[in-house]
Amino acid sequence: MTTILQITDAHLSPRHALFRRNLALVAGWARAARPDLVVATGDLSADGAGGDDDLEFAAALLREMPAPLLVLPGNHDVGSDPRTMPGQPVDAARLARFRRLAGEDRWVRDVPGWRLVGLDSEIMGTGLPEEAAQAGFIAAAAAEAGGRRIALFLHTPVFTTAPEDPAFDYWSVAPEARAALRPLLEHPGLRLVASGHLHLHHGFARGAVRYAWAPPLSFVCEPAIQPGMPGLRRPGALLHRLGEDAAETVLVAPEGLEMHWLADVRAETSPR
Repeated sequence: MTTILQITDAHLSPRHALFRRNLALVAGWARAARPDLVVATGDLSADGAGGDDDLEFAAALLREMPAPLLVLPGNHDVGSDPRTMPGQPVDAARLARFRRLAGEDRWVRDVPGWRLVGLDSEIMGTGLPEEAAQAGFIAAAAAEAGGRRIALFLHTPVFTTAPEDPAFDYWSVAPEARAALRPLLEHPGLRLVASGHLHLHHGFARGAVRYAWAPPLSFVCEPAIQPGMPGLRRPGALLHRLGEDAAETVLVAPEGLEMHWLADVRAETSPR
């Protein structure tokens, strides 16, 4: 059995000490539990899309996790669709910064019986050349999986309501971009889709596939920001246990984790 600790939305910065205690507590848990891998599903930094400092700082802290680390970008690391982040659209320069300071923005890793696939959700639906390149990467990753089970990781959930929902919003992959994901989403070996971004802990199954929304290491959003969205609002991480034919997911919430609300964080970090 392979164990994967998923952390997400750490929002680290050298400009403030917020959320570092939560990261330290989860790292301490990991030193005792000894997962095989750590996967950080985006928003490593508070504002890596705005410059080097936050992303470089966050990547350095995360590399101290006591297990091999794989990272993926979030919207705060590389920007995103200009419809949702017009001030920081994802572009080639921001992607290059992430790759230089943090690591690959998409990857495949094979472990016993499983194929792990990490994707850059921030380029999906943008029409950038990187989106087309990733579509080819997705097709190859699915075609070459063989008899392995598949676990898919990305920052933004593929959907928050239903895969066929045509609505576009900030919280999920753009509907027009989901077609490129079909080789993985419709693969008979898919068993886990794990994401972050929502600052919520929630899980559900569709057939044999477990969908896991990981809780943040940083702050939670007020319910009014996400009307009707299900989930537990608390900090933490997830441990995925990859068995022979299924993934089991459990919440990791060491004692002492600090609870921060988005409104309070904005007030604390805004210029005085």
